[in-house]
Amino acid sequence: MSALFNFHSFLTVVLLGICACTYVKLHFPALLEQRTGFRGVFWKAARIGERLSPWVAVGCFTMGVSIIFF
Repeated sequence: MSALFNFHSFLTVVLLGICACTYVKLHFPALLEQRTGFRGVFWKAARIGERLSPWVAVGCFTMGVSIIFF
């Protein structure tokens, strides 16, 4: 099933995108300097990962645990 129609999969994809963008920004900051346009979406995801990192970590942990039990 597509991730757009399954809420659990959609949430997993969003969390994975936030974590990946934050990782890329920490290791290669020049790639995500542009704040507008298409790359601006990735910059915003990295900013969410930086500022809300405890909540993102809790979300990733919850998704991991929910996969085990469901």
